[in-house]
Amino acid sequence: MRRLAIAHALLLFSVFAHGDPVQTWNAQALDTIRLKRAIDSAAARTAAMVNVAMYDAVNGIVSRGPLGLVIGRDPALVSPPGAPVIADLSAAASAAAHAVLVALYPDQQARFDAQLAADLDALAGRPGVSAGATWGDTVGAAVVAARANDGSSPNETQPAGAGPGVFRADWSGAQYRNLAPFAIADPAAYVTAPPDLGSLEYAGGFAEVKVLGNAANVSQAALETFQYWSLAAGTAQPPGEWMKIALEVAGARGLSIIDETRLGALVAMALADTVGPTNTAKFVFHRWRPTTAIREADTDGNQLTDADPSFAPRGGGIGGTPEHWSGHSSFSAAAAVVLAGFFCNDDIAFTHVSDSAPGGQARTYPSFSAAAAEAGRSRVLGGLHFEFSDQAGLTAGRGVGKEVLAGKLLRKLGPKHFGSCPL
Repeated sequence: MRRLAIAHALLLFSVFAHGDPVQTWNAQALDTIRLKRAIDSAAARTAAMVNVAMYDAVNGIVSRGPLGLVIGRDPALVSPPGAPVIADLSAAASAAAHAVLVALYPDQQARFDAQLAADLDALAGRPGVSAGATWGDTVGAAVVAARANDGSSPNETQPAGAGPGVFRADWSGAQYRNLAPFAIADPAAYVTAPPDLGSLEYAGGFAEVKVLGNAANVSQAALETFQYWSLAAGTAQPPGEWMKIALEVAGARGLSIIDETRLGALVAMALADTVGPTNTAKFVFHRWRPTTAIREADTDGNQLTDADPSFAPRGGGIGGTPEHWSGHSSFSAAAAVVLAGFFCNDDIAFTHVSDSAPGGQARTYPSFSAAAAEAGRSRVLGGLHFEFSDQAGLTAGRGVGKEVLAGKLLRKLGPKHFGSCPL
């Protein structure tokens, strides 16, 4: 009994007397995504691997410890057997994230090694640091091995198409349509088709973006909203931006390392699991972007659309991937649903500065869903997506988020849910 009491006390110390490895190592991951100019799909995969590794490292120790039956949860990828009963949770999380990032970006190892050394030095003198670091390294390596053949490589390029409705540029990164999910059962279940070119729905979306997304129709508000969410190469990308939002909200609430790693893993898995359906829709339907559609509307067979060969989108470039659907929308909706579910409340106001915010100006949102809606709508204001593709992305993202909440990282014993909120 005395040994059990000591183990319990050490666990509680480790839970509440930590630095913040979740914040620290997500910052390392996001800085690397920016440095490498990673595309959104790669950014989502990186975030998921890092956060799953931290969660599984922490959850393994907790599940094996004296309170395991009470607060232990299902693993994401790596099962608890083999975890030490007594180990420092912060050391485990740091070492797990370090192992993943070194494997993904070996040319950055010196930077990651320095961060891990600083983390472990800060924990010196606490019990279980060595055991935690050893276990975390094991978990990180296991996550890397589990995702080694997950469809993210080798690179594939979908060739440019021709003719009405077809995307006209080569698309590099098309292999991500095959990315194996972290948490959902069937990515194909979320794939939906765009409206036919000759349909009224298509004509309505066409007419809207022709006005709202036209650079010739000057609107500073529309431009700034587009820019705030544009998140092009060299930024954290939309998945990274939503990881920033999640971590800022978590930090403001002082979550324990147990809860913070769980939130990070849930959000990151939902972001990664939108990659497959989003890229599958793009690959299968291979739809042209609004700029091409408007310039060549006399070829679409729809009597309700009129061509404007001089049209230029407010957002500048035409867009580097097929149009249907908006990845900004699906990523944003998935993250917003998970955040609302985790906190059992969508109406949590937050103030945030995106990587591409014009002038570095913050924006305040009344809820997660409001921010997701604006992120999706920004693509229409930029002239890069039709509204029906924004809505399709939002719907798919919400579905992915709900499935992740319903089935992953649940308690081993006791009640699993209260409504849509995972306990």
